[in-house]
Amino acid sequence: MTYYYGLDIGGTKIELAVFNEQLDKLYSERTPTPQTSYEDWLDTIKTLVLNADKKFNTKGMVGLGLPGFVNHETGIAEITNIRVADNKPILKDLSKCLEREVKAENDANCFALSEAWDKENQQYSTVLGLIIGTGFGGGLIFDGKVHSGRIGMAGEVGHQQLNYHALQLLGWDNAPIFDCGCGNKACLDTYISGRGFEMLYNELEGEGLSAKTIIENFYNQQPQAVRFVEKYVKLMAICISNLITVLDPDMIVFGGGLSNFDYIYEALPKALPPYLMRSAKVPVIKKAIHGDSGGSRGAAALFLKKDD
Repeated sequence: MTYYYGLDIGGTKIELAVFNEQLDKLYSERTPTPQTSYEDWLDTIKTLVLNADKKFNTKGMVGLGLPGFVNHETGIAEITNIRVADNKPILKDLSKCLEREVKAENDANCFALSEAWDKENQQYSTVLGLIIGTGFGGGLIFDGKVHSGRIGMAGEVGHQQLNYHALQLLGWDNAPIFDCGCGNKACLDTYISGRGFEMLYNELEGEGLSAKTIIENFYNQQPQAVRFVEKYVKLMAICISNLITVLDPDMIVFGGGLSNFDYIYEALPKALPPYLMRSAKVPVIKKAIHGDSGGSRGAAALFLKKDD
């Protein structure tokens, strides 16, 4: 029996989970992310992997989900919020110390891959995973495999900028233009994310409220919240329609904190058609099945292949 290890590498914790070929979770262990040195970071991952090897009397296949990516051309990791591992050849070094192949992908790609490999979703050949949490990120899956692009950056949907229709919706003369951490302005990361949801409400409605409170007010039919949510859903439709036009996915799956706002799944499919080409079809749009466990599960799935 083959065992698949998925490591969800975060800025504060590292979790290793063991899965079988059906991606059933068999075991997990987590530990704080070392902040002291690169050697400690490597040793921590090695210890987690060897613990799992011992427990299952095997040499498992190791995949990593990262809050960044490994440059395919240079082999160097770009993980700015894990300083000890940033700008290091992590796959080369881990493969050497673990004596096996190690694969890695961005955590949004792992999220999308985890959902694409769920039994309920394997009928869909092209899956677009979108995370609407602190930021707005994405992952694209073709026939059970991550499409990460030439250097590993594919799926950075949050760093597209607002277009004509979005600016028209927000008001030409007074549209809020937010600075993005990437150095550009008006990136979707600062509008479509859960953080952007709150920032937009503050700018458009003049009141600083949490997403939770805005949503509660919406369900209570508070006019200000209803007006804002309808505008936000329309903004989502404008921005996501571009992704549909380019990628023509079979399914879009949402994760992240704001994905729990169930009204999205009712309203977004109705809001999309005006921004799509005439012959386009609105894809299946659904909430993530695996939630927070998607990172490790998707990392483990990096070794899976669909039967021809």
